[in-house]
Amino acid sequence: MPELPEVETVRATLEVQLGHPKIVGVDVYWENILPQGSDFFKQKIIGQSIQAYKRRGKYLMFVLDEDMLIAHLRMEGKFYIYDQPTMRNKHTHVVFHLDDGRELHYNDTRKFGRMEIYPLAEDENYPMLKNTGLDAFDERLDALALYKKWHPKKMPLKAMLLDQTFLAGIGNIYADEICFACGLHPKTPVSHCSKKDFENILFHTRRILAGAVKAGGTTIRSYTSSLGVTGLFQLKLKVHARENQPCLICQTPIKKIKVIGRGTCLCPKCQKRK
Repeated sequence: MPELPEVETVRATLEVQLGHPKIVGVDVYWENILPQGSDFFKQKIIGQSIQAYKRRGKYLMFVLDEDMLIAHLRMEGKFYIYDQPTMRNKHTHVVFHLDDGRELHYNDTRKFGRMEIYPLAEDENYPMLKNTGLDAFDERLDALALYKKWHPKKMPLKAMLLDQTFLAGIGNIYADEICFACGLHPKTPVSHCSKKDFENILFHTRRILAGAVKAGGTTIRSYTSSLGVTGLFQLKLKVHARENQPCLICQTPIKKIKVIGRGTCLCPKCQKRK
């Protein structure tokens, strides 16, 4: 599943490659992509121009003239830009026709992605984002506030990192990397983490995600930005997807375990369970 760096790569690439066209038509081939219904969606979006591109966590946001279009790519969602009308393939479920003759295709092999549209709101308190916390790069985030909120809980550290109400945008790949950078076992109960641990968690979260954004995200399995950008951060991963390979710090073989049902890679020597 694309995480914050991958979605940010898509956002930035769309901003450059797509620009600010007007949407003059929409074809929908899989209704479930649009929970509000295709008729409502078309009525709202046709005739509006894309004014800006934003992101919150794993959500891609298109600022229109009067509304906000929010897309969650889920497992396999991708956007493709075509310079002229192009025959869709079997995995293309929404086609946006633009006033300059181009088309924007939404492709989703597993059909898990979703799009919703709402009137623009200054507080960006949209229903689709109701369970989404602050973005990891949001300046309002404070390590002490996070400590006070999460320290009383007994969940494993990795579960907290994957909880989108904690920091929006972290998924399985980067959760493993953050735990390793902090020297903490992913099963460490959050209630055993100190204020200093939370400072390190926030610092390394931002450092690792920023590095991944700069590298264009992480291409693992079938995910790519689909817009001509291939992520290179997989070349910098310290533990994730490195099972049985030597730790880059102590040479101990990387171990793979399950944490809350998720495959989790760690160094059993460098990462201690508190």
